[in-house]
Amino acid sequence: MKIVIDADACPVTRLAAAQARARQTECVLVCDTAHFLEIEGCRTVTVDKGADSADYKVAALAQKGDIVITQDYGLAAICLAKECKPLNQNGLIYNDKNIGNLLYSRYISKEIRMAGGRTKGPKKRTKEQDEAFLKALIYLLEQQI
Repeated sequence: MKIVIDADACPVTRLAAAQARARQTECVLVCDTAHFLEIEGCRTVTVDKGADSADYKVAALAQKGDIVITQDYGLAAICLAKECKPLNQNGLIYNDKNIGNLLYSRYISKEIRMAGGRTKGPKKRTKEQDEAFLKALIYLLEQQI
């Protein structure tokens, strides 16, 4: 089991890396050339800059039982199909019960934007979101024991 992070602009990369180090768990950061990142104890995999290039690499690296940290619903769905444990930056553990609605909401938002409408962006990150993320990550890590 390892932690694979879709590290392009991920706000919890360092939090996840610290948990991986503390538990002597392999941690892989995947980012494109625009977001290169190095964190002690983690292996960094850099891919060419391009639409979804980091997502494709994360999907290729993730194996059954791995924890995958991503905010991309499409990537989370792929990881679920591979029997991984996808988690978002706010502590949401993706599963077969919530992924369908999340993918549908992504589709609706895209339709609104394509029609010229606007959708709200994310709010400023809070300490509570970091705490929720850590709680969910620790839960997933402890399931693997």
